Amino acid sequence: MRRRSHELHKLGSLGWLRASVLGANDGIVSTSSLILGVAAAHASHANILLTGVAGLVAGSMSMATGEYVSVHSQADTEAAALAQEREELKVDYAGESRELTDIYVHRGLELPLAKQVAERLMEHDALAAHARDELGLSEMTAARPLQAAAASAASFAVGAVIPLIVAAAADSHYLIGCTVAASLICLLFLGGVSAKVGGADVITGALRVTLWSALAMGVTAGVGALVGTVV
Repeated sequence: MRRRSHELHKLGSLGWLRASVLGANDGIVSTSSLILGVAAAHASHANILLTGVAGLVAGSMSMATGEYVSVHSQADTEAAALAQEREELKVDYAGESRELTDIYVHRGLELPLAKQVAERLMEHDALAAHARDELGLSEMTAARPLQAAAASAASFAVGAVIPLIVAAAADSHYLIGCTVAASLICLLFLGGVSAKVGGADVITGALRVTLWSALAMGVTAGVGALVGTVV
């Protein structure tokens, strides 16, 4: 029984781990592409770093804002559903009890047992029982806008700081090569982690992330080089 609880706890943390890995991937790809695009346009080292820092801050804030708005909308939807369920319990408690009984019957319980379970759970906490078994809501899956926004901003910043540090430390002549190499190595690792968390093939997932990220960097660098020759 204790092992089962541990497994549920672990599964509950996988969503946050996967989101953090994907946020870090975004940070690496966005910032490295931005650095490469500006570097390919023959900007000075100082301007490249300034652009990288601006990209880190802007990207983190954009991720935080987008995640906050999205998760807050989810939280509003959940709150509205709970309010409706609370009102239905006041108006038709017996009907809600029958509804919960039907849910348990469809899950495989015999009718007498399903009715007994529904009655006991509703006596303990009727709203929580319906939230969990009718609406699919629980404390573990509840939307938390501020937590989601902070996690998204932090994971993006952690990823973005990697190419930024490499660009700051590298000589101007080797900046593009070092940034590409460091970014792709990190993306290869994170792509494998993301695939592992999602239950997919690690090698395939890692290569997919790395190849598409390399394409994004190449396109941005190409555009930067083209603009640099025109301006």
